[in-house]
Amino acid sequence: MKTITGFFSSRDQAEKAVRELRNKGFDRDISVLAKGGKQGEEGPITSNFTGGDSVADGAVNGAAIGGLAGLALGAGALAIPGFGPLVAAGPIAAMLSGAATGGVAGGLADYGIPANKGREFEDRIRQGKIMVAVKADDNRAEDAAQGLRQAGGENVEIH
Repeated sequence: MKTITGFFSSRDQAEKAVRELRNKGFDRDISVLAKGGKQGEEGPITSNFTGGDSVADGAVNGAAIGGLAGLALGAGALAIPGFGPLVAAGPIAAMLSGAATGGVAGGLADYGIPANKGREFEDRIRQGKIMVAVKADDNRAEDAAQGLRQAGGENVEIH
């Protein structure tokens, strides 16, 4: 299995990427990861996702990431030490929920992304980019990467 990642500047782009992957038959292994925010902040996924003042409120009220092309499964807001609020949906959410000591990069390593790339990806997310990732068989990895690129993905990589 390969992990294919791409970064998006807006929620609309990320939604388009998820739709593109679903159209290509990648249903269950799509994940989305973005920086959370406090109510009133402007950003890719902020008050509409995280809801109130706390991350716990965000997990309850923030099913908006479920609106991110139907990724309600495993969606939630997380508090990662040294990072702050983070929103995640899909299989990656479970990996990151146990990543308290390893931070975002540690959770990404568990998801199949090399540690050096994990730190780079953490920085991109901190800067407001939205990561869309998908797991795919080796023979379908390029098809997934093409879907991310077609949706406007930046820095699309296969790991």
